[in-house]
Amino acid sequence: MTTSDSEARFPPYLMAVLASRFEAIIREMTNTVMKASRSAVIKNARDMSCGILTYDHRLLTVEEGIPIHITALDLTTRPITEYFDDIAEGDAFLNNCPYTGATHHADLTVCVPVFWEGEPLFWVLARSHHADIGAPLPTTYLPYAATVYEEGLHFPCVRVQRGHEDLADIIRMCRMKIRVPDLWYGDYRAQVGACQIGERRIGELIAHHGLATIKAFVEEWMAYGERRAIAAISELPAGTWRYETMHDPVPGVAEDGVPVRVTVTVDPEAGRITVDARDNIDCVPGGINLTEATATGSCRIGVFYNLDPTIPHNEGSASRIDVLLRDDCVVGRPKYPVGTSVATTNVNERLVIAVAACFAQMGPPYGMAEGGHMMAAGMAVISGVDSARDDRGYVNQMFIGYASGPGIHGHDGWITYLASENGGMIVLDSIEIDESMYPILVEGRWLEPDTLGPGEFDGAPGMKMIYRPLRDEMTVIYASDGEQNPGLGVLGGGAGAPAANWKRLADGTLHRLPAFHGEVVRPGEAVVCLAGAGGGYGDPRKRAPKRVAASADRGWITPARAEAVYGVALVPAADGVGHRVDEARTRALRGG
Repeated sequence: MTTSDSEARFPPYLMAVLASRFEAIIREMTNTVMKASRSAVIKNARDMSCGILTYDHRLLTVEEGIPIHITALDLTTRPITEYFDDIAEGDAFLNNCPYTGATHHADLTVCVPVFWEGEPLFWVLARSHHADIGAPLPTTYLPYAATVYEEGLHFPCVRVQRGHEDLADIIRMCRMKIRVPDLWYGDYRAQVGACQIGERRIGELIAHHGLATIKAFVEEWMAYGERRAIAAISELPAGTWRYETMHDPVPGVAEDGVPVRVTVTVDPEAGRITVDARDNIDCVPGGINLTEATATGSCRIGVFYNLDPTIPHNEGSASRIDVLLRDDCVVGRPKYPVGTSVATTNVNERLVIAVAACFAQMGPPYGMAEGGHMMAAGMAVISGVDSARDDRGYVNQMFIGYASGPGIHGHDGWITYLASENGGMIVLDSIEIDESMYPILVEGRWLEPDTLGPGEFDGAPGMKMIYRPLRDEMTVIYASDGEQNPGLGVLGGGAGAPAANWKRLADGTLHRLPAFHGEVVRPGEAVVCLAGAGGGYGDPRKRAPKRVAASADRGWITPARAEAVYGVALVPAADGVGHRVDEARTRALRGG
């Protein structure tokens, strides 16, 4: 069928209207999760996503979802229809199991089927990151957890509602196992509420437009996504490119680090891109192995970052990206029961950036440098009791400071980047809200000078912060990659500053902390953290001198670094505050 035939059968204006209506449903679901959740990691940092699939597991639409949450969302519901032959209206299922299509065990996903007059048509999903899911330690990021038995509760597609009512035995089990049961249950109910809203809104949409129109829209929307992806791929250069990055060593798990290698092949004539991630080491005895969902999603994300962002991210466009994985591989399909609790961050971040950096080898304007890597202590899971609130226990993942973004062609790195698999969708925490909810004090948060990866387009500078408990001891658990292997530049760009973590003792001295660690911080002590900075894109000596001066005015680089790295001489501006370029000396530094 040609494009004109398709348009004749389904008017483009109606496709635009219905696409927007489905996006509006996702938006309402997302707002429900954010407004109704209790944990700061969900409502403050926004570590959650919603999506709509067809009942036969094709991704229909997502709106402002976290890429790693939703780019392989189809894997989450497929096992449900394999395990259950009695799925009914009013059911809800929990899936957070790495061996049944989930991302990792902290991302608890509520999956609800949508029926119309007895026919199952869609799935609505709400996925939220829970800071505690009953692991032996008060965190969900466990790099030393070798198996699923050390990770806490797993729900491998467990029915949790019938007739829109909770199954009390499942909820009772969760509340018994999880350290903050009331907080958890409030977050879970927010997800259920979002899914029930999605269920109702889709029903209203079908009632208004008719079932035949909605079914026709679904097929045309998928076809449109595929056509757009084919058109975008056809404009890329043909060829095969390879990139390797290195995750830091994890003592006792990966003593030499984890190399992450990918090969990207672009076939513009066929409109296909193949990402081959099979040339990687076997699973390691720790929690940094990827799941099938995160490995598949990360390969797709790295490609989508290099295509037109207006392409619909649905099954149609995803079908043009072939992802090659292998079993029992650290960035493939894990072999049961190996641990995967850190599957959404560390090695996963390396995989996304390796795919995106393959495109950089095509030359400008393609690809991106490496961003600062995850997860320094500014993203720690904190836990303890608050004596000022009747010794109430708390567990929360903070996002008070995280890695900075890489340079790309035409643009400097994004300061509030966090990681490539998040696409800027997780929000930097409000310090005031965190301090009101948990017994901590954030002494400061700033951008550290001379940490950014220099380039024609700079990576963003590293974010530094200091925080401490107010009155009771606090446990801080984190998994800090990028301390030995920082975010590298591409096409001549320089590396960003590495991450680092310290404990400031009561006498003010700084004690360097291990990269993958849990530390008890007592009153009078503090955590000091530098998150990794982004790498640069292109030769720093090609950077426009005025942009170098602007970075110095912001306090991101010093004049000495401007001269040594960029070949740009800066002198005080007439106002005595900023900087101006010494044109003659700059020409001499740059060789004419």
